[in-house]
Amino acid sequence: MRMELAKRVFCGQTDGPQLLITGGVHGDEFEPMAAIRQLIDRFESDGIQETTLRGSVTLVPVVNEAAFLRGHRCADDGLDLARVCPGRSEGSITERTARALSDLIESADYYIDLHTGGTEFAVLPLAGYSIHSDAKVLDTQRRMAKAFNLPTVWGTAGNLDGRSLSVARDANVPAIYTEYLGSASCCDEGIVAYVDGCLNVMAELGMLDREPAKDQVERIVENPQPGSGHMQVCNPSPITGYFEPAVSLGDEINVGDPLGTVFNAVGSDRRTIVATQSGIVLVLRTFPRVHEGESVGVILEAQT
Repeated sequence: MRMELAKRVFCGQTDGPQLLITGGVHGDEFEPMAAIRQLIDRFESDGIQETTLRGSVTLVPVVNEAAFLRGHRCADDGLDLARVCPGRSEGSITERTARALSDLIESADYYIDLHTGGTEFAVLPLAGYSIHSDAKVLDTQRRMAKAFNLPTVWGTAGNLDGRSLSVARDANVPAIYTEYLGSASCCDEGIVAYVDGCLNVMAELGMLDREPAKDQVERIVENPQPGSGHMQVCNPSPITGYFEPAVSLGDEINVGDPLGTVFNAVGSDRRTIVATQSGIVLVLRTFPRVHEGESVGVILEAQT
């Protein structure tokens, strides 16, 4: 039986594109949920759709309600929604949710997927996209990511499957994702940045009239190497234990510099994890417990 996601749809009086904006693909990422609720409030109270909105916007604050109610990244079937798309309508709760999300993506003209580092990581604010084989789609994604107006714009390989953006890729729907801190918090500045970013993209797509924002983009990086966007496999811990970072989010780091140390329960086994790339610390584990093989951080490589 097909699942329907809880959503709000706002339609302008003038024809235009259909934009989909989602949050809560993972149940422990809170700024996106709050930001999309604020967008709903704006469209309801400000009458935007009756004045300047061209086209329509579909807003889904919490895609993965089963995971959100658990307070975890995943629902109780243990599946990561961002690894099982396009899902199955007759599958487990996560697979059904993935199918419902994929249906919305495939019917959209543009897509924005809002994320954070969840309960275990902090991510330097960024807008990202997959490097698409279609030059027109890729150019649109670059424009959307830059217009979102976060400090980092990051294009990565388009070969990763199972994700919301891979559904968009296969449907030739221009799509971006965003990340903003995390660590089991919900910061006000992240909510504001996400509300403004979504409205900025709508203006870039000709859906709204909005004054251009002051440019906040500090770096634009594209890495076409296969798997370059798979953050969860970067800098894995060699043992299960307690991670103590040696760096802070946004720090510059060079090959051979320590990212941090992992200790076993009694501290008799300690392993220092060193950087194998030079660049800036883009993602950092903030939840101390780490399992063997799990990432402790991601480095955004410097480009020459």
